Amino acid sequence: MFTGVRPLGLALGLALSSLLAPSAVAYDRITGEPFASRSPVYAEQGMAATSQPLATQVALDILKSGGNAIDAAIAANAVLGLVEPTGCGIGGDLFAIVWDAESQQLHGLNASGRSPQSLTLEEFQRRGLDYIPPYGPLPVSVPGAVDGWFELSEKFGKLPMSQVLAPAIEYAERGFPVSDLIAYYLERSAPRLGQYPGFKETFMPEGRMPKAGERFANPGLAYSYKLLAKEGREAFYQGEIARRIDQYMKENGGFLSYEDLSSHRSEWVDPVSVDYRGVTLWELPPPGQGIAALQILKILEGYDIAAMGFDSPEYVHTFVEAKKLAFADRAKYYADPEFAQIPVKGLISAEYAQARRAEIGERAAKAVEHGNPALLHGDTIYLTTADRDGNMVSLIQSNYRGMGSGMTPPGLGFVLQDRGQLFTLEEGEANSYAPGKRPFHTIIPAFATREGKPWLSFGVMGGATQPQAHAQIIINLVDFGMNLQEAGDAPRILHTGSSQPTGEVMTDGGVVSLESGFSYQTRRELMKRGHVMQENLGGYGGYQAILFDEANGSYIGASESRKDGQAAGY
Repeated sequence: MFTGVRPLGLALGLALSSLLAPSAVAYDRITGEPFASRSPVYAEQGMAATSQPLATQVALDILKSGGNAIDAAIAANAVLGLVEPTGCGIGGDLFAIVWDAESQQLHGLNASGRSPQSLTLEEFQRRGLDYIPPYGPLPVSVPGAVDGWFELSEKFGKLPMSQVLAPAIEYAERGFPVSDLIAYYLERSAPRLGQYPGFKETFMPEGRMPKAGERFANPGLAYSYKLLAKEGREAFYQGEIARRIDQYMKENGGFLSYEDLSSHRSEWVDPVSVDYRGVTLWELPPPGQGIAALQILKILEGYDIAAMGFDSPEYVHTFVEAKKLAFADRAKYYADPEFAQIPVKGLISAEYAQARRAEIGERAAKAVEHGNPALLHGDTIYLTTADRDGNMVSLIQSNYRGMGSGMTPPGLGFVLQDRGQLFTLEEGEANSYAPGKRPFHTIIPAFATREGKPWLSFGVMGGATQPQAHAQIIINLVDFGMNLQEAGDAPRILHTGSSQPTGEVMTDGGVVSLESGFSYQTRRELMKRGHVMQENLGGYGGYQAILFDEANGSYIGASESRKDGQAAGY
């Protein structure tokens, strides 16, 4: 059980400091003990918050050398692909939200890949499969991250990609000491993925995974990064890397082809938003699950959450029931908008939230149907950066299921993603498998504004945890008055077992897991209301955030205490 935050007790709702209070650490009124794991970080010129200190320091180095927040985000992501391969890499996809200081606008980037054109639904049926397997060649879709880097760089970046990738290349060649947490996840990945060609040669050159503190180098990844620095995105999608991926997949029963890679392009999209008590939360539209966070907040806006109190059965129950409703819609509607009509405006409207809110009762719902909004036409890493000019980047990137499919093209240093597992093989559904289609996606960046001005760039990695945690971060800040670090350190509510876009249907109400810090009395009352409570040792996500303090003209940073993260500025 997570113990990085001290138990808060029933007094938490009374003990929370205001968002920009002079005291950097809040205290529990009963115990007198601090419950934030650390103080927020303050800086004026630039800020970076990532899940690994080496990546944070590289981002700051890029900012200090004349780069902007976009350059810093790409550089940090490249380092994370090396030092945290258990959560990301250039074999995966990417989503980003950018606040452009010059235009004073938000821009959304969907850099996710599509399914292979040669792999059909009939092929899965011929093999007698009811679901797409999690590993091996079948769940592999086009990796979109590299194209995302170059799209971001070309539209907003200042530095050449050769300079942006240089720190990651140096670390990949020289090696780096593996952290405890990454060593743990690497060791867990070995039994599942070691059977696939190229994996052991890349990540287990001595026949085992590196242990904590040991130096690990990845010359294959350094080679790939050098190609990108020299030849640009074409090296990955039309050049040597594309040809080697194509050959590897053909030799190992895969379907991803050179043609799939060469035809790939990212898509710039408009973020969508809802207002919540004076804060506007922005998410990307499907195929991601970001609008689930918006739906949850709009439903909860009709309740006096602050009066309920943080550690109260009323708050936890209401939150969980709102999440069930949003996830029922997520299972029904969220998919690639090129293949399905998705009623985004209806799903996040105030009128629809009011109708769904009326479905919440005093007891835990065992089954929840999707709603019928008006159809209007029209493992993962998260990082965030900010620069002296006011640009801010919210970026999330993943292979899915930790290290991905296990399929590792030799000599390139990365694993191909298994994101295609998130299709359903049921025909006629919005998220049904089809060639050339983007699967439902779990990774979502977030951004919040106040009165049209940038306020908060943040994200919480971790599968279906993400929209639940996005909503909780906003609630912690807005309703419970926590500061930026406290909002991430506060114990989280996690509900699992909802209906899924992959076809599973909730019939038993699912399971509620509460982190250490919620009282026994709250847990007992939730059980009386019909909730199934279960301890959860992980899955509570990983938070990074940068807040722009307009009054003082500076940034405030916070980083996840549950992981290796670091927020730092200058």
